[in-house]
Amino acid sequence: MVLELKLAPKLVQQLVITPQLQQAIRLLQLTRLELVDMISQEMKENPLLEEEEEEEKELAEGEAPAAEQGDGETSPEPEHTPEVKGNGEGADEFDWENYLENSNLTPFQKSSSDGEESPSFENFLTKRTTLTDHLRWQLQLSHFTEEEHEAGTWIIGNLDENGYLKISLEDIYSETNLPVEGVERVLRKIQQFDPVGVAARDLKECLLIQLGQVSPRDPLAEKIVSEHLSLLKNRNYPAIAKRLGVSLDRVNRAASLISKLDPKPGKAFGGEVIQEIIPDVYVYKLEGDYVITLNDEGIPRLKVNSLYRNILNGSRLAMEGDRKYIQEKLRSALWLIRSIHQRQRTIYKVTKSIVKFQREFLDKGIQSLKPLVLRDVAEDIQMHESTISRVTHNKYVHTPQGIYELKFFFNAGITSTQGETMASESVKNLVREVIAQEDPRKPYSDEKLVQILQGKNIHIARRTISKYREMMKILSSNERRKIV
Repeated sequence: MVLELKLAPKLVQQLVITPQLQQAIRLLQLTRLELVDMISQEMKENPLLEEEEEEEKELAEGEAPAAEQGDGETSPEPEHTPEVKGNGEGADEFDWENYLENSNLTPFQKSSSDGEESPSFENFLTKRTTLTDHLRWQLQLSHFTEEEHEAGTWIIGNLDENGYLKISLEDIYSETNLPVEGVERVLRKIQQFDPVGVAARDLKECLLIQLGQVSPRDPLAEKIVSEHLSLLKNRNYPAIAKRLGVSLDRVNRAASLISKLDPKPGKAFGGEVIQEIIPDVYVYKLEGDYVITLNDEGIPRLKVNSLYRNILNGSRLAMEGDRKYIQEKLRSALWLIRSIHQRQRTIYKVTKSIVKFQREFLDKGIQSLKPLVLRDVAEDIQMHESTISRVTHNKYVHTPQGIYELKFFFNAGITSTQGETMASESVKNLVREVIAQEDPRKPYSDEKLVQILQGKNIHIARRTISKYREMMKILSSNERRKIV
């Protein structure tokens, strides 16, 4: 048998994702702030891109938005205003650094040379104080030896976001020159720092530290935390009263005091800064019909600089290398502008389809929310499901019922006993309303909630109720019980 190599042509169809197509796909899933940052970066890298002037924006606002004009071609780019030269403009050079050093004005009192008002104090960004910064500041003000200060730094550096110590004292002892008793002495001092209860090793120790600061002290509350924390968690007050030999009213007062303590003292310094949600789309009801408007405020309107267009048109004015560079940047600029317009049109189409499917929700509220999946909208606007998923990612719409993420409108359906389907969000809202109306002394169990929903022609399993309750961060019936 003879082996030999041969070359044979083969025709194969293959999908190739070009860099331009990758950019268009990436634009779909960008949030509003990410889109603005990306446009700013592109304007820095591509000299052919520039933002329209205010006069041109006002003229463009008189025309219909690109999203409302369908899939037609975009209007031609307006001509750019003549370039303004910098020759002769501005004041003469001045040694501002030397002037400010010799000035008695504070940085906030320095006035600008052109007469503009100085920015207000609210416009200056400040660093948010973290739990570690707050504790280290108190550590510096405390009387500690060098070894104790080192141990305190180790303790503060090993706290989680809730303020609990996550390593053992032996581990800290191995890293410092203090014995275990000395490390524990430093730990007790840090536990008295603000917020009180920080650096505790478990919930019991955290609550006992805070109860120690209450005046007058309540020995019964301390004993409940020390010996009957599990019964307290389940709000089994009669069992606590029986074991301690006190009245139920006395246990209720102690439990009320404990409920005012902070089980996560470090939480106030952690977490992310809450950001204001700016809707990408607005839905208004006018004369019985819903009107969709894209929110383009803050997004730069791009166009191609006419100066470089003139360079391309004048073949004798530019060298071949310059023309090639400008043509490459021109293609990149035009593709970016088209991709942004396509993104806006796609968001408009998806929102319009959602409004068509969820019109009853817009009219009546969350109880009328219908089951909806990505395939329904994809088939309605003739797009792929992955495109719908990217468009609805971190996009928000302002409706007469409030501000919602576009993904909120996509949820599974639950069949009622009458054969009708309800959206899962509607069922969650119904569970929330039932629990809000329950007797706090006898809260509904998950099994009881199933029976109540069956009375409303909604057939749902107990485990589903439990899952919805956990998603809405609602406690169990034992933990919701209140003994008045």
